[in-house]
Amino acid sequence: MITIHTLKVSALALFMAAILGACASSGDSPSGSPQEVQEVQTQLLGDMPLPQGARLSGGDSIIIGRGNEWVGRAVVNALQGATDVYAFFQSEYPKGGWTTVTAVKAKTSILVFTKGDRTATVEIVDGSLGGPKSVIIVTSSPKNANVVAPTRK
Repeated sequence: MITIHTLKVSALALFMAAILGACASSGDSPSGSPQEVQEVQTQLLGDMPLPQGARLSGGDSIIIGRGNEWVGRAVVNALQGATDVYAFFQSEYPKGGWTTVTAVKAKTSILVFTKGDRTATVEIVDGSLGGPKSVIIVTSSPKNANVVAPTRK
């Protein structure tokens, strides 16, 4: 026999699942056909390819400039798991002229690449339940940026 308490708990669980599902699908990534999305992402990120079907999360990204001269942080939602995404970057970036400086495969994987006067750090983590299979954070900056250490008082 189903009690009122069981119905309330079930209704609350269903409501929470609907809210989480809506949050997972929200965002302001480029929209349009896959080719149009790829074109926009290429215009923004230049020679930094992304795994097939990956989408830039505009609300979480900070991209200053565009093409091969951009700096900042690009947050990307991927359809593939973290292991496949890691293999993609290890394989594809050297083909594009990027040199691997560091590669660490772990729960949060980190890859560091250089090309010319630029450095790219790629962080890969598993996605959330109901969201992307993995999340990629690409940070791009000049290789030898003059960073001033804070002074102690």
